[in-house]
Amino acid sequence: MVKIMFVCHGNICRSPMAEFLMKDLVKKAGREGEFQIASTAVSAEEIWGDIGNPVYPPVKALLARLGISCEGKRAEQLTQAHGEEYDYILCMDESNLRRAKRIVGNKNEAKCFKLMDFAGRGGDVADPWYTRDFNEAYQDILYGCEKILVKV
Repeated sequence: MVKIMFVCHGNICRSPMAEFLMKDLVKKAGREGEFQIASTAVSAEEIWGDIGNPVYPPVKALLARLGISCEGKRAEQLTQAHGEEYDYILCMDESNLRRAKRIVGNKNEAKCFKLMDFAGRGGDVADPWYTRDFNEAYQDILYGCEKILVKV
């Protein structure tokens, strides 16, 4: 089983979008039993006590338009244990990558990649938190997830 963890800053926009798009692609390919897919954040700012914030409404709406539910997903922070458990820790941008490597530690930092580098295109996934362009982030993430499905 291939275990993939998608990572962004707060786990309410890009990484949950990647998690649920990848799950949908895997399901449509009939490969659900081959993957374990999740998402987390490098920051705890979207987590209050033990409860994380839900997926950001524009992301939830975008996924819903695609027929993909992310109901019940709450922000969660990346931990060192995730570094032990997951085969690939795929980060949305350079800042996420640096922080993820620190969190998972030296032993597991080789599992950390930027999503777009891993997918063979390079660069960062557009951040809709700042641009408000959720479609651009969607296009980047979809490209990355489609390439991953072929690659692994």
